[in-house]
Amino acid sequence: MRKLLSVLLVLSMLVSLCVLAVQAENRDDEEEEDVSFYEPTPLPDPNASPAPTPEPGPTQEPVLQADGSTLITVTAVGDVTIGWDVEHERQGSGLFDKELKKQNGDLNFIFRNVKDIFQSDDLTIANFEGVLADETVTVKKKNGKGFRFVGDPSYAAVLSKNGVEAVTMENNHIDDFGQAGIDSTARALENEGVVWANRGHMGYYEAQGVRIGMLAYQIVPPLRSDELSASELQKVVAEDIARAKETCDLVFVSFHWGKELDYAPRNESPYCQITLGHAAIDAGADLVLGHHSHRINPIERYKGRYIVYSLANCSFAGNSKPSDMFTFIFQARFRIKDGQIIGNPFRIIPCRISSRKDYNDFAITPLTDTTNINTVMLTLTNRQNTKNLPDALDEYPMEWED
Repeated sequence: MRKLLSVLLVLSMLVSLCVLAVQAENRDDEEEEDVSFYEPTPLPDPNASPAPTPEPGPTQEPVLQADGSTLITVTAVGDVTIGWDVEHERQGSGLFDKELKKQNGDLNFIFRNVKDIFQSDDLTIANFEGVLADETVTVKKKNGKGFRFVGDPSYAAVLSKNGVEAVTMENNHIDDFGQAGIDSTARALENEGVVWANRGHMGYYEAQGVRIGMLAYQIVPPLRSDELSASELQKVVAEDIARAKETCDLVFVSFHWGKELDYAPRNESPYCQITLGHAAIDAGADLVLGHHSHRINPIERYKGRYIVYSLANCSFAGNSKPSDMFTFIFQARFRIKDGQIIGNPFRIIPCRISSRKDYNDFAITPLTDTTNINTVMLTLTNRQNTKNLPDALDEYPMEWED
């Protein structure tokens, strides 16, 4: 009888533990927003032949619309920072590396929920904020940096494999390891066929016969002695745009600018974001893209062209749980006929920089919850954030209007 009671007691305890485990799992599930996820990309077969390196250039043959025009769809996202912070972490122990291990080493997890969006357009451009280098470069420390982000050069493959054709490399972290780090990052990107742009290098990409030039600059106070003031930068930008227009049908200008955590652009000196954005359009830019503040900013339609003042973060491994994890994907369509833009609609896709709400797992994910989508929309249209923008947008479509 005692043995029977003992067996029943053990069974009862096991059943209780199972119930608790299920309840805990359900509680974890309840913390998650109801979103749709793509299946993680399978790990590569180590015995398979290496895939050919993609080459920048036309993604497909030109497809003419009914009116004889060419339609180009462009996607833009904010900061991509992957790797570890060498000031506070060791390789393999940082936030990103820990999440990568949870994902079975599949680097593609950061774009798993937006890959279809990136691959269905003609060009996706991101701001790559960090360095890709091995230890021979990372040991060369640069003084005065609170955070210095670096990732393995192989990490560049996550861009090419997920439809990111181009990146800007002009930001306040690309020089964390000096010129050696910049050169190493450029080589890693080029090895994957990813086009890059910085102040001294125009990115060039061709899609459906349309030639696209990408220019990139930064003005992040306090300015170093070797950096340009807003007035000096305005002159350089105008000259670069004019030069790019000689060979390109479309010219996009990216600025790393403003102040961190701001929800609106600043126009006082030394920031001058509105002045610089308008000047770029006046000089012939077809699209202006901004980043640096880690927060979304309003969009302005100035003289028929868009100025996206801040795209915020995209995949940001610098913080395990930022106070604001909202962002958006910006898409614009350029309908071109006889060398002229005859249509330029846009849309945004509100997102969170994480597929989870309880912590940042670096996997940018489109929002499905109406409350969260409304939060993004209200931030973009908030009068406090748009009061200094004479041509700020009042509405932000999530579907194509034309």
